[in-house]
Amino acid sequence: MANTPSAKKAVRKIAARTAINGARKSRVRTFLRKVEEAIAAGRAEDAKAALAVAEPELMRAAQKGVFHKNTASRKVSRLSARVRALA
Repeated sequence: MANTPSAKKAVRKIAARTAINGARKSRVRTFLRKVEEAIAAGRAEDAKAALAVAEPELMRAAQKGVFHKNTASRKVSRLSARVRALA
């Protein structure tokens, strides 16, 4: 357990940051799920629209440090390839 004031503050900051990162990660997963569902249903236009919304959200999460930049790029690349194949 933290004893010094600075360590106690660090624990509070980490808890707050963890909550924010969890919310961001959940938000990104929701957008990705919408793209996946549209692809699974075979709806090319919906998948394209969902990807257009999901991509900036994923990149924003990468910028904030929730995901690694390459992970976000890889996910966008693979999803866009699947959407293109659908059309």
